[in-house]
Amino acid sequence: MDIKTASALHRLRLVSVPEALSFPALLIFGSLLSRISDIDYLMPPLGALHGFLFVVYVLFLLDVWNKAKWPFKKAALFFLLAVIPFGGLYGDRILKRDEAEIVAAARTDREAANA
Repeated sequence: MDIKTASALHRLRLVSVPEALSFPALLIFGSLLSRISDIDYLMPPLGALHGFLFVVYVLFLLDVWNKAKWPFKKAALFFLLAVIPFGGLYGDRILKRDEAEIVAAARTDREAANA
């Protein structure tokens, strides 16, 4: 794997935490707020923000799946983690480890080529 794969993993990491927090923080909070008060105008923009983050996450996931040559099971796991509230936080830890391994391997390859 190369540095482009690490960049794709990093992009997926950048969106995984906000996406993981958007469901419980935005949608549940907004839903509770609209039920206990007269603030109904808050749900459409919060839902749109959550939907936007989910779509970006899926697009970045497809990019990583293509570049990292993940098996279908691993890509399906990360899709499932996006659907489960707070699942992206667990996925972020896995992605961080994978990204560090790829960067270290790329660095080793570059040093070997320069030597």
